[in-house]
Amino acid sequence: MMVFKIFVFILFVTLSSFVFAQKVNLLITGVVKSEAGKPLSRVNVSVNNNAGSVATQTDTTGFFSLKNLPDGGAPYHLIFECGGFETQTLNNYLIREGALSAMVIKMKPLANVLNEVLVVGYGKSLKKELSSSITSLNSSDLNSGVISTPEQLMQGHVAGLNISQDGNPNGVAQVILRGPSTLNLGQQPFYVIDDVPDADLSLISPADISSIEVLKDASAAAIYGNRGANGVILINTQKGKPGNLKLTYNGYDAIQAISGYIEVATAQQLRDYLKANHKALAPADDVGGNTNWQKEVSRLGNAQNHNISFSGGDGRTVYSTSLNYFNNNAIIRGSSLERFAGRFSLEQKAMDNHVKLKVSMYDLVSNQYDVDTLVFYNVLRFLPTLNVYNADGTFKEDLTRTQTYNPVALIANNQFNTKLNSFLGNGGIEADLPFGILYNLNVAYQSVTTNSNAYYNHYSLLAYNANGAAVRSSYQDTKRVVESFFSYDHTLGSNQYFKFLLGYSWQQNSNGDGFQSSNVNFVSDATSYYNLGLGQAPAGYVPLYGDVSIKTLRLISFYSRVNYNYQNKYLLQGSLRRDGSSAFGVNNKWGYFPAISAAWRIIEEPFMKQQNTLNDLKIRAGYGVAGNTIGFDPLTPLLLYNSTGSFYYNGSFIKSIGPTQNPNPNLKWEKTAQLDVGIDFGLFRNRLSGAIDVYNKTTTNIIYNYQEPASLSYAPGSLIYANAGEMNNKGIEFVLNAVPVKTKHLLWNLSFNLAHNQNRIVSLSNDTYKLSYIYTGYPSGTGQSNVSTQILIAGHPVGQFYTLHYLGKNTNGVSTFEDKQGNPTTTPKSTDQQYLGSAQPKFTFGFGNTLKWHNLDLNIFIRGVTGNKILNATLATLNSPGDASNHNIPRLTLSESYNDYNANLYSDRYLENGSYLRLDNATLGYNFNNTGRYVKSVRIYLTGTDLFTITKYTGIDPEMNLGTITPGIDNHSYYPKTRSFIAGVKLEL
Repeated sequence: MMVFKIFVFILFVTLSSFVFAQKVNLLITGVVKSEAGKPLSRVNVSVNNNAGSVATQTDTTGFFSLKNLPDGGAPYHLIFECGGFETQTLNNYLIREGALSAMVIKMKPLANVLNEVLVVGYGKSLKKELSSSITSLNSSDLNSGVISTPEQLMQGHVAGLNISQDGNPNGVAQVILRGPSTLNLGQQPFYVIDDVPDADLSLISPADISSIEVLKDASAAAIYGNRGANGVILINTQKGKPGNLKLTYNGYDAIQAISGYIEVATAQQLRDYLKANHKALAPADDVGGNTNWQKEVSRLGNAQNHNISFSGGDGRTVYSTSLNYFNNNAIIRGSSLERFAGRFSLEQKAMDNHVKLKVSMYDLVSNQYDVDTLVFYNVLRFLPTLNVYNADGTFKEDLTRTQTYNPVALIANNQFNTKLNSFLGNGGIEADLPFGILYNLNVAYQSVTTNSNAYYNHYSLLAYNANGAAVRSSYQDTKRVVESFFSYDHTLGSNQYFKFLLGYSWQQNSNGDGFQSSNVNFVSDATSYYNLGLGQAPAGYVPLYGDVSIKTLRLISFYSRVNYNYQNKYLLQGSLRRDGSSAFGVNNKWGYFPAISAAWRIIEEPFMKQQNTLNDLKIRAGYGVAGNTIGFDPLTPLLLYNSTGSFYYNGSFIKSIGPTQNPNPNLKWEKTAQLDVGIDFGLFRNRLSGAIDVYNKTTTNIIYNYQEPASLSYAPGSLIYANAGEMNNKGIEFVLNAVPVKTKHLLWNLSFNLAHNQNRIVSLSNDTYKLSYIYTGYPSGTGQSNVSTQILIAGHPVGQFYTLHYLGKNTNGVSTFEDKQGNPTTTPKSTDQQYLGSAQPKFTFGFGNTLKWHNLDLNIFIRGVTGNKILNATLATLNSPGDASNHNIPRLTLSESYNDYNANLYSDRYLENGSYLRLDNATLGYNFNNTGRYVKSVRIYLTGTDLFTITKYTGIDPEMNLGTITPGIDNHSYYPKTRSFIAGVKLEL
């Protein structure tokens, strides 16, 4: 391949001997262009020699000027860097004093994405050198919208990565990669932000993210040991580059609306239904109202986001800083999020560029307001025949029925506020040692302080007759991390290349350092929760001290990795990590996590050089073992004592203390072994590229709470955490990227990903601890508080629905079900339940299109799932015809028999097809170039999110949480999804 053609010319100033007699500073000027001759702006240009360096950037015409060059004389080295183009270097460049040097540089675009540099955990690698399954997303690949957490940026873009979140701005996205691997809370991947493990995701503004790498298989994730079983996600923020100060503003304003409502009866429909069945509402329940409670608690929301970033530096010092303000007044009245975030990073080279000092700081202050989940239950149940207010202006309430509240009053009379302050400081040294060894030391400290406040005013039915109740808590969680590692790259001859890594990690987490208190009987609601001392609690009142206690967890690790590259054709990687955790038994605090992977780049073989169709063809295979410690604290394996009741002694009741959790010195982490085989390909000059991965993932030593055998128990009947279960996930993933059209003015890029995963529980038992099955999924509908709808059992997936089989209605209009003998019955029992579908989707997919025409661009992204079931427990709970005079009913009930006392029983009648196709995001943008000397670029854009959803599901939204052991249950506490319309601008100076 030919290198860049460099056109260099020197203009001697020969006008007169007078000019020659003047002493001038050394000066370099020039123009940087593309191969097509188009000027390139924002190209980083730096020049250095042994005495130092200076740097600048090209303007909109491609022009640059460097003066006041460092002392020390020639030779100088010039470096030209620009995203999407190959870096160009001029070595040993001579400049004579008194001369003006001018040049024209033509830069060549990167041939393909194979030379893209990816972060892989404790290092970087070219994409073409990978032998593991890793997906990389650049900032241009990420979702647009009113996004409050980084997880939402990836939604639908990574094959096998399922992300779900409702419309609550304060909610936490549920993330699961390649299916569930545990029966505990720790389903989510492990996050690393700018090389800091387990960092707080809320610290990162979406506008500050430059790239995200997803380590999917165990051969890539095992380098993170006992925290890599669910995959690892590496988030990298924007960094400064040498050059003049770069100022970027990125902001938007948005309006938001509920994307869908649940169809319930109007007031007149309810009256007509009761009249048709010779029933009527009590006079107190029908005051002539016609209230749509869903609309009463909702509003047209609005959101705004403003992000300002500064970056720049010279060849020795680079810096980057940003400030972000985000405010989301959400679609449900009383819920909102306001957030301020700041980030600063600095890199300083020293000792002739052999040492790099790195400092970064992140800070976040957020203010959240939420509503009680009973709001979502009562907007569907509270009678529409009632008004919001009484004639005297007070809220209309119903004190005769339990769990029945005016939903507008629930918002107005109860206040829930959370203030969050999060800080992360990270400092490090990168040093070039003798013999080509590179040393890295990183030290990080993170602190998260959460202040939670609740106030129930004098009219609140949630604290009835308390005359105002306040609850306040303040807790701090801290993390301390030390990462130290050596790396060494060595070339042996011209055909062999080695990379070595050896490191040590130490981390200590202290959580729950704080307190909670409460008080009641306040003279006025004016002070809300701000002064607990104003409450006058009655005699005998015990404050709510909460159940949070301080816990300290320590992790120590040793890790190593070696990479071998032969002729860019044969790639081999092996890693080994030894982890210790204080969360496990004294006999199993340490463990080993090995991994190995290999790849064959067939495209580099001589027999492939004669063809022009394939540009890349690589076969890779990897196997590794990783662990899961997420969600387990240091108290998990210990003997715990707590209150076991009370006894009467000396005229008063005394709390009794006894063992409530048995110890397990043999408890160890869950272990996941995964085999991944994949093919990467590129055709037609990489106009068509993609990957296919097939994996088999088995998790053993699954931790669950078991009944301790009496002979081993400290407290008969108490439980113990033990390793006994096993689970398997098998799947296939397909990724395709294409450029169907590429002309001078029109570019069309498309991307598609498809994933299939099959989950299966292998066992719940071992020789000591036995469980045949575990009933789960308790929606707790009216009259069914102890009825489960799902089961965990060997041979079936997590999310297996286990419920009654609906046969229809008998001649009296009563719902009938199949009993265990196969006969119809109107009095079903729990023994009549059957396996009737799974909440796990068969396929998840995402499809993106980007069209660019001149300065106009359009991006459309569609995603969806297929093959899963959803239990519409909300519909089941509401569909109670005999209670139509007590609470509102869904539209479905209007066609039901009033005498159907079985209508609301959980069964496959309420198991619905959960498949959906969603136009998730559409963005239309226009880019203004050559906008002037001081304004480098301006981009304006319009974005719509959740524009439409095609689904047969009759509930509020088919996007269900898959990150728990009870996935796929819609249980009347769902914060509605949000449809947003956004207008934004991005400005670069």
